[in-house]
Amino acid sequence: MITVHFVHGARSYLPELAAYQAHIEGLGHAVQMHTQAHTVPDGAQAVWWICGRVPADQARRLKGAVQVHEYASASVAPLAWLKDRIKQWQHPVPDFRVFQSNWVRQRMGFDGAVPDAAPYALRDMGVPDAFLTVQSLQPPEFDLVYLGEMRRLLHLVPLLRTLGQAGLHLLLVGDVPPALQERLAAFGHIQSTGRVAQSQVPAQLLRARAGLNLMPDVLPLSEQTSTKMLEYLALGLPVISNPYAWARRTALAHVGRVHLLDVKASAAQWQAAVQRLPTRQTDRQHLQSLRWSHQLQALPVWATLFGADR
Repeated sequence: MITVHFVHGARSYLPELAAYQAHIEGLGHAVQMHTQAHTVPDGAQAVWWICGRVPADQARRLKGAVQVHEYASASVAPLAWLKDRIKQWQHPVPDFRVFQSNWVRQRMGFDGAVPDAAPYALRDMGVPDAFLTVQSLQPPEFDLVYLGEMRRLLHLVPLLRTLGQAGLHLLLVGDVPPALQERLAAFGHIQSTGRVAQSQVPAQLLRARAGLNLMPDVLPLSEQTSTKMLEYLALGLPVISNPYAWARRTALAHVGRVHLLDVKASAAQWQAAVQRLPTRQTDRQHLQSLRWSHQLQALPVWATLFGADR
C-alpha cells in the first residue's frame, strides 16, 4: 500500500480532494492531507502538489517520492502572467502534471515551450455521484440559489438589488463576508445559510427553482470551469448565468438548461428569465460524465503513482 500525500496550502474549497481520496482508497492505497509541505514525512513515496508554489527545498527533501504537480487554475490578476511564468520557471520537474484543461496548460506555459518531457493529463472538475440521483420532495422556497465564493458579490450589489425589484428571492449557500453582510442587511429578499458540509449542499441547492452563476468576464476566470454550475446541472436545476466564454460553451452543451443574462439586465428581464426557465430534471442519467468517478477513472497518473501496485 502506498500513501499519497496531498499538499494543498490553505485554499478554502477544493472538492477534488475528497474525490481523489475516495478514488485512491478504492484502489487500496491511503491518503494524507497537508497544508504545509514540511509536515510530509521524509520517507514519503508519493506527493501530490496542488499548485500553488512548490518550494524547491521541500521538493528536494522529498526527491525519493513520485511527485505530481496539479494546476487546477491559472493565476489571477494582478501580474497573472508573471505569476504563471514564475511557476513554470521555478518549479522543479515532477514525474507527472495534471491540468484542469488544455487552456490552463497553455496559459501556464507548459505547451511545449519548456525543455522537459514530464507526462501530463487533463482533469476537469466534477460532482459527487450522489448529485445525479438525489431528489427534492418539497416545492422550492427560493427563485434562485448562489453557491460558493461570495466576495465577488460585493461588486454586484446593484444586481442583488435588481433581483429584489423583480420580486425574486435568493438563497446564498456559503460563508458571507462581513462587508457583504452589511450590504445585505437592507435586502429582505436574500437569505444565507453560512458554510455547510458538502454532504448538505444538494439539499440546500434544491431549496431553489434555479441556480445562479456569476463570474467576472476576465481571464482566467472566464475560461475555467465553474464547479457550481456543474453542481446545479447535476441536481437537475436550470441555470441563469452571465455570459462569458466558458458559460457560452456550457450553454451549447446543455441546450435549454442554461439561460445567459447580463448582470445589468433590468428587473423585468430578470423576472421574465426566471418565468421562462424549464422545470427541474428528475432523470439525470445523461449527465454521468459530470461525476468525479468518471473524471478520475481513466487518468494515466495512477500508473505513474502506483505502478504494479495499482
